[in-house]
Amino acid sequence: MREVVRYRSIRGDDYRHVWVVGDLHGCYQQLKQQLIARKFDERCDLLIAVGDLIDRGTDSAACLALLDAPWFISVAGNHECMAYAALQGESRDHWRNNGGDWYFELSPIHRHSIDRLIQLTASLPHVLEVNVQTRLYVIAHADYPSARYDLGLPVNVDDVVWGRRRLQRAQSGDYQRIEGADHFIFGHTPLKKVCAYANQIYLDTGAVYGGPFSMVRLR
Repeated sequence: MREVVRYRSIRGDDYRHVWVVGDLHGCYQQLKQQLIARKFDERCDLLIAVGDLIDRGTDSAACLALLDAPWFISVAGNHECMAYAALQGESRDHWRNNGGDWYFELSPIHRHSIDRLIQLTASLPHVLEVNVQTRLYVIAHADYPSARYDLGLPVNVDDVVWGRRRLQRAQSGDYQRIEGADHFIFGHTPLKKVCAYANQIYLDTGAVYGGPFSMVRLR
């Protein structure tokens, strides 16, 4: 059965500040430093991640544990999808070959606690819309594969978490707005700097590869 895209809608006006952060990939200490620098307050602020919390960095477990924090929300990234698929009995080599070795090096006791968190990723939204005053932001890991956004619109899950065609076209000068929302925020593809094409913002600047750690404030 083909997976159905999961949508979620939240009110950004319920928080003092709303931040969106690029792919974490286990860079927990760098994230902590960025939150301190921005005076992030866990009591009244919200942090939204564009997915790929895990793999390649030094502390995937700590980044994954953020899912238990009431001040944190993430959309599903392709690395979470690979991890969940591996736990469901699908090929583990695909995950291991893309940075998942850290999981297989855990002790059985630690692995049990991580399994619970990986299971949680199966309920993460693929697409998150955030209403901030009169503006509508849409956040997904890689792309929103439609010319127009609508809450609940059936779109291809693989394109949402893996797609790069829209970005590749934009980098060659072929880009246009996605109608139905003010701004779209994606991660997935590491870039040298945050890039904006029409009303799309690409936020992954390769922190795990030594690049800057990029965040944008919605409120």
